[in-house]
Amino acid sequence: MKLAIYPGSFDPVTFGHLEIISRASKLFDKLIVLVSVNPNKPSSFSIEERKELLHKVVEAEKLNNVEIDSNDGLLIDYFTKRNADVIVKGLRAISDFEYEFQMAQANRRLCYKAETIFLTAKSENTYLSSSMVKQIAMFGGDISDFVPECVLNQITERLRIKQ
Repeated sequence: MKLAIYPGSFDPVTFGHLEIISRASKLFDKLIVLVSVNPNKPSSFSIEERKELLHKVVEAEKLNNVEIDSNDGLLIDYFTKRNADVIVKGLRAISDFEYEFQMAQANRRLCYKAETIFLTAKSENTYLSSSMVKQIAMFGGDISDFVPECVLNQITERLRIKQ
């Protein structure tokens, strides 16, 4: 059985994330979507809230081979503990590749078994980021084109600045 891990902050989950989750779930027997702590990024949603949002999206899409989990340590330690085969990363632009390539090399150095595959986003998702979604939602903008409907209200309510 091939086990893949798709790590990220998912703060909040977007259609871009969903695209990568859906595509990766078709490539592997099991996919773990791993909500990771990034100390360099302030988060709007707690780890548990992000996991809840991802659960809703995965259930709505009927992605039965996808598991949601979280990790507050090194990805490679989680990878080893779960005996995973592959790390999945989504790429939107060249700048993503430079950063993710460095991370893939570091992970490979820490664990020779750690293979990373890159899935490029569809053109309609190349501009999409959680940061952009948060900023639009904060000022009352419509984010329905950017996040799955099953989590739209929860994300909008949390992020909207009360005026």
